[in-house]
Amino acid sequence: MSRLIVISNRVSAPTPQQPSAQGGLAVALTAALREADGIWFGWSGETGETGELKFETFDGVTSATIDLPEQDVEEYYDGYANRTLWPLFHYRLGLTEFERDFQGGYERVNRLFAEVISPHIEPDDLIWVHDYHMIPLGWLLRQQGITNRLGFFLHIPWPPTDLLHALPEHRRLVEALFAYDLVGFHTREWLETFHDYVVREMGGTIEDDDRVTVGGRTIRAIACPIGIDAREFIASAQSNEAVTTQNRVVESLSGRRLIVGVDRLDYSKGLEERFNGYLRFLDTRPDAHAQVTMLQIAPPSRASVQSYQDIRATLDALSGRINGAHAEIDWVPLRYVNRGLPRGVLAGVYRAAKIGLVTPLRDGMNLVAKEFVAAQDPEDPGVLILSRFAGAAAQLTGALLINPYSPDEMADAIEHALNMPRDERIARWRPMFDNVVDEDVIWWRKRFTEVLASTERVTEVALEV
Repeated sequence: MSRLIVISNRVSAPTPQQPSAQGGLAVALTAALREADGIWFGWSGETGETGELKFETFDGVTSATIDLPEQDVEEYYDGYANRTLWPLFHYRLGLTEFERDFQGGYERVNRLFAEVISPHIEPDDLIWVHDYHMIPLGWLLRQQGITNRLGFFLHIPWPPTDLLHALPEHRRLVEALFAYDLVGFHTREWLETFHDYVVREMGGTIEDDDRVTVGGRTIRAIACPIGIDAREFIASAQSNEAVTTQNRVVESLSGRRLIVGVDRLDYSKGLEERFNGYLRFLDTRPDAHAQVTMLQIAPPSRASVQSYQDIRATLDALSGRINGAHAEIDWVPLRYVNRGLPRGVLAGVYRAAKIGLVTPLRDGMNLVAKEFVAAQDPEDPGVLILSRFAGAAAQLTGALLINPYSPDEMADAIEHALNMPRDERIARWRPMFDNVVDEDVIWWRKRFTEVLASTERVTEVALEV
């Protein structure tokens, strides 16, 4: 059996300090690594002089991490990854920063990863590289003489061709993907936008069997939507912690129904638009004030990036405006929490909610939507209101799909959800629940690795970029 080598920006393998894998992706990958006696490589998250890889084995999983100098963190991570690629790939050209130093740092760190990881790769290893931080890594590994099967998975959207034109040396970035044998996207839409670039800009061809050819190089590119660890999350929703949380939340509502949103504090999540949509609901439906309370959980992220500081300031002001305009002495319309919650607590909050409000402006997938579905009471499920621009919209078709940019459409959907009969809620929820269970994170991991294992190995490593 081939070993599995996972490479990502950060490593989420279990450690003595954090014995449980965090999140569905980590659960799926650690299970695969344990089965295949693999290694998870990545950045330690610490700054310092670059030294040797630090190996650690815990609970059957080996991780290997390296520190990065502060300049590399600024240029590679804060810079090119999060101030250039992230906003551009999420269609936010106005927030995208183009700095040559950022691109240099990005390529420098990817080259460092290739150099330090390649000596630890064995001839039959399957190598799986993750996300936008590591796009050039496959090509750089090829330059180190690696001929193994190489897979890459993009966890965020792939932008339209005309938008990608804004990126300096965009073709160089896309050509680097042709060092991989398999490239994966969450949805058919992201796959087709990749196809469009390949055909229009590179003169490539697309075959019916997922094969994409440019010049003399053919790779496979597939849509493979990630899921959650559904069975674990369903169990969490029935745990004592979740039940206690659910009862506590329901008691605090004094008979009102709960609308819940759970998101990282990120401009791609549509939080400002969500607050404005809820405000429109309150402004136009005064009789509904006694019926609802909204809880928004938004733990901060990337606090060193100015655009993230700006969105936090905007949401602080908007939450104050909403509560200042509509609160009563016995009712606060919006509860706004800037910290994360344990999974069991979060599952209890989802189960207490009658509406899950998931309104990203653009999202590769959105696992919160799937968690909300998984946590519901089968006899009395809540309603999912979902942005049509989330990758999950392609699978969760029982949701009320909305345009998150329209406050009126969002307000109408909230009213629709509050008035939806129980039979309709069940009929909408059941197919979504079945999808969440059937195409969970383990299904996703197995499908990708099985396709990767079936690809032909490269016979020549001199791929030009």
